[in-house]
Amino acid sequence: MRKAIALFSVLCLALAVFVFISHAHQGNKPSPPANASLDLGGGKSITVDYSSPRMRGRKIFGGLVPYGEVWRAGANEATTFVTTADITVGGTAVPAGNYTLFAIPDKDKWTLIISKTTGEWGTKYSGPSADLARIPMKVSTLPSPVENFTISFDKSANGGALNMEWETTRASVAIVKK
Repeated sequence: MRKAIALFSVLCLALAVFVFISHAHQGNKPSPPANASLDLGGGKSITVDYSSPRMRGRKIFGGLVPYGEVWRAGANEATTFVTTADITVGGTAVPAGNYTLFAIPDKDKWTLIISKTTGEWGTKYSGPSADLARIPMKVSTLPSPVENFTISFDKSANGGALNMEWETTRASVAIVKK
């Protein structure tokens, strides 16, 4: 009986240590997972899953993220874009489905890339032949720096806007439900 109690105690302790280490490791990720969603009504929605890197005192756009080059719009796994409704993004038709987002940032203009290829990891980009669309984004300067790269939605009567914010830059594009 004592051996069973001792074995049970050791197993409980090992499990507690494992859970503690797992949770501690998740909290220390330099680019933790994040998501944003937009309810389009009628049971339809858009969901974006991405990893949110931190500035940590670095020059981001024109530095860590070079101007004029394809960027994965986040960190770690590629950023996913799932829409359960047919929509237009910046005036471009996007059918319901699963996609991967990339961006080409420039100082005063950005291009959003919606790729038909999914399941990509990190910086892998399949190239223009896999693009569903390349869409201009509106760029503005934020009044104060944003430490964590953030993707969000602003809701409107007929859809909303997709926003990407980091450092002192905000890039956005209108989304309309068809």
